[in-house]
Parts: sequence; C-alpha cells; structure tokens
Amino acid sequence: MTFGQFLAIVRARWLVALIVLLVTVLTTLVISLSLTRQYRAQASVVVDFKPDPVSAVIFGGMATPAFMATQVDIIQSERVGQRVMRNLKLNEIPALRQQWMDETNGAGTLEGWIVSTFGRQMDVVPSRESSVITIGYRHPDPRLAATLANAFVQAYVDTTLELRVGPARQYSTFFETRAKEQREALEQAQNRLSTFQKNNGIIASDERLDIENARLNELSSQLTTLQAIATESSSRQAQANGAQGDRLSEVLNNPLVAGLKSDISRGEAKLQELSTRFGDAHPQVQESKANLAELRARLDAETKKLTGSVGVSNTINRQREAEVRNSLEAQRAKVLKLKAVRDEGLVIIRDVENAQRAYDAVQARYTQTNLEGQATQSNVNVLTLASPPLEHSTPRVGINTVLAFFVGSLLALGTALMLELRDRRVRSPEDVAKAIKLPVIGMMPRPGMRLPLGARKITDMQQRLMAPLPQPGKGA
Repeated sequence: MTFGQFLAIVRARWLVALIVLLVTVLTTLVISLSLTRQYRAQASVVVDFKPDPVSAVIFGGMATPAFMATQVDIIQSERVGQRVMRNLKLNEIPALRQQWMDETNGAGTLEGWIVSTFGRQMDVVPSRESSVITIGYRHPDPRLAATLANAFVQAYVDTTLELRVGPARQYSTFFETRAKEQREALEQAQNRLSTFQKNNGIIASDERLDIENARLNELSSQLTTLQAIATESSSRQAQANGAQGDRLSEVLNNPLVAGLKSDISRGEAKLQELSTRFGDAHPQVQESKANLAELRARLDAETKKLTGSVGVSNTINRQREAEVRNSLEAQRAKVLKLKAVRDEGLVIIRDVENAQRAYDAVQARYTQTNLEGQATQSNVNVLTLASPPLEHSTPRVGINTVLAFFVGSLLALGTALMLELRDRRVRSPEDVAKAIKLPVIGMMPRPGMRLPLGARKITDMQQRLMAPLPQPGKGA
C-alpha cells in the first residue's frame, strides 16, 4: 500500500475514524474525571557509607546496585509494614477491620491484610548515582499520605537499626559465654603453673638454670685444675719413691737438708785431713767418722721425711680430685633435672600464654559486639520528611487526554484500514492497475471538474482520448 492509497482510504473513511477518535478521547476524559484524586507524599533517606565508629567497618563497602536493591527490598518487606502497623495502631481502627471482613470474609489475618493493602500504595525509588532513597505514598487524603510516608521512613530506619543490633546482641551473648569458658581455662592453667612452681621450688626457672650452669662450669674448671695437680703430684711421688728422691725440689730447697749436706762436706774434708795426719786408728779420726755417719743418718732421715710429704700431698690431691668429680657429677645431674623441669614448666607457661591470648581475643570480640548491641544509631538517616502535597498526583487529565488523542488516532487509523480490508474498493489508479493487472495509460476527469491549482496539464494522449467524448450540456 502506497501513501497515496493510505490517504485515499483515510479520506473515504474519515467519519468512522473521527468517531473512533472522539470516543477514545471522551472515554479517557470521563474516566479521568471520575477517578478519585490521589495525592502522593514523598520522603527521602540517605544511607551512610562512612566507617562505623563502633565496629570500624564500612557499611556495604560502596553504594553498589546490589546493596541499594537490598535496601529497597527491606523497605518493601513485611517486617517494615508490620512495624508501620504497630506504630500507627492500624489494626485497632474499626473501619479497617470492617473493610477487611467485607473484602475477605474473615480469611487470613487482619494484620497481613493491612500490610498488603497499605504496601501496594507505597513506591520506592533509589537514586542511580547516589545513596539517597525516595519513599512515596499515594492516598486520597494528602495528610494521611504524608503521615504514612513518614511512618514507612521511620519504620525503615528502626528496622535497619534492629537488623544491626539484633545479631550483635546474639553474638554478644555467645562471646560472653565463650569468655567465661576461656577465663576458667586460663585460671586452671595459671593454677597448674603455680602448683608446679611451688612443688619444684622455682620462680624463674631460667635464672636458676643459669646459676646452676655457672656452678657446673666452675666445678668443671676446678676438676681440670685438680687433675693437672694430681698428675704432677703422682709424678713427683714416683720420683720420690725411686732412686732420685734426693733430687726433688722439696729436698733441694730445704734449708735443713742443705745445712746437713754442708756439715757432711766439712766433716768429710776434716776426716780426710785427720786420716792423712794421724791415720785411721787415731781417736780423732774415729770420732770424726762417727760424727760423719751421724750426719748422713740425719740427712737420710730428713730426705725420707720430705719425700714422704710428697706422697701425702699426692694423696690429698687425689682425694680433692675425687671430691670435685663427685660434685661435678651431682651438679650435672642437677642441671639435667633443672632442664627437664624447665621444659615441663615452659609447656605449662605456653599453655597459660595460649589461654591468655584466647581469652583476650574472645573478650575483645565480646566488648565490640556488646557495644554494637547497645548502638542507637543506624547507617540510615532521614534526609527529608513528607509534607501534605498541595496538588494531586493522579489522575492527570491533561496528560491522559494527550495520550488518549495519540492512542485514539492510532485506533482510528487502524479501524479505517480494517474496514477497508473487509470492503475493498477502487479509490486510486493504483487500485485499478492492481485489480485488472494492466497499466493505466490515462485518467478521465469527472464532467465539469476543474483542475486544482498546481495540477498537471492534460497530455496529448489524454486529449485524443477525451475528444470523442460528449461535452456536458451537448448532444451526443
């Protein structure tokens, strides 16, 4: 269908199209005027994403679409509706109870019906690039619309606070119980540590172990020194017991031995002189021999006495070495025991430290959740409160009339086309060509028809075809 055919159909069916258009516009106008006027009151809230001063976390992380969609679902939830009903005491209004009985015949619950009915008149519009949420409510009474909008805002704020405080209080109770258990475990570990220290007589095991280790090192040094002295004394004793006893330093350095040796030397010199002068049988020679033998006997006795003292010193050194060795073994056993005690004590100390850390962690979580459970401010704040609107929001007569005009125009054109399709007629040369399947070579105007301004002149072919035709008012 060409545009010319479409215009021809519209010109032919203009009356029907006009009737359809007028009916559509008038019907819309009558319905708009007959509808009850609805007033829309709106309030707005802002969701705060700053860090919470109590829990030091950020609400929602960012104003993501998912988070804002969650807030919209919370506002439209039955929990918020129930809170609005309780705050305004809607279930105590006799008119609402009677309306519920008339509509449902007592089916369901009055509270559920009120929440569902009043919730349908509310709309929630979140901002696309901010954290502001607009809550609107429609009602024939503008003051009641504002009251209900503010009631939904307050119920939403209270619900967000309840959703935050409720779990925090449950966690607080849980961590309080865990804190008591951890405290008991810490006290038991501390009691075990105190009992262990008391039974072993230690307070600081590391300090005592250091002292005992120093004592062990000292005894080890003493034993090494005594072993060297005992070895030396054993060698000297072996020398004293042998043929070289008179060469000991004790003998050589003894003044009495040195005096006796001097006396023996002088006696031998005197004896030799007397023997040379008087002979061996002279009484002075005999007397000198006797004195010399006495001196030698005294020297031997003194030498034996001195060599005997070397043996006594060796025996004493050996005894001291044995005593120090025994003390060293006892000290070593004591240090080993202290190490075992220290290791056992360290295990108990670690148990105490672990119990202390666990108790501190649980106590910190309990303190935090306890503070969160006592919070009185949520992350949602009222931005604007609703006020009674001065103009109604629906019905919009002007907008509805304009929309009805456009819709009615489409319906009028559609009706004209449908009627034309049911009763197809020839209204243009294109229709003739399509019907007979032959091209149109000319078109005869109606008798007495004047060409409109700007129309094409009659061609020669049309003049030849029209020449034989009788003119109006003339005979054939």
